[in-house]
Amino acid sequence: MSISMSKLISIDEIDACIFDFDGVLTDNAVYIDENGRESVQCSRADGLAFDVLRKIKKSTYILSTEKNAVVNSRAKKLKVPVIQGVSDKVLALSNLVKDESYEWSKLLYVGNDLNDYLAMQLCGFSACPKDSHEKIKQIATFVLNTKGGQGVIRELTEEVLGLNFIKILYAK
Repeated sequence: MSISMSKLISIDEIDACIFDFDGVLTDNAVYIDENGRESVQCSRADGLAFDVLRKIKKSTYILSTEKNAVVNSRAKKLKVPVIQGVSDKVLALSNLVKDESYEWSKLLYVGNDLNDYLAMQLCGFSACPKDSHEKIKQIATFVLNTKGGQGVIRELTEEVLGLNFIKILYAK
């Protein structure tokens, strides 16, 4: 494995995980049918990762500049709160930190593009998919081997955070 990282982290060092939607949970493509309805591609592997995070009671959020029904649908299926239609991700994160009494140093932000840049810099930890913008890769704590929409959250939880899915989800 060749995850680029400046240090290893434990899940205990994280209060909450914030995930961008497009380009992280999706492959950054949008499909539009003849009626103008949008759809995207997501990885089912990420669903299991969110199950693990929920089981260990780790707060998770989807933060998106888009306001779209596909974001709501995926977030509902994952059972993850969504903050969308956000033009200023730093302001949205600041409100979340204030409302939930989080510490910036204990936030993990996963983003892929320039609109995530300032938010990623404020958080104690950050990660990005392999196919992220170069400037995002330069500031990320972890540059993953997985491309957006192909199991980014799964790789992050298993390989970077070292969570044992079998033990957490299936051991009696």
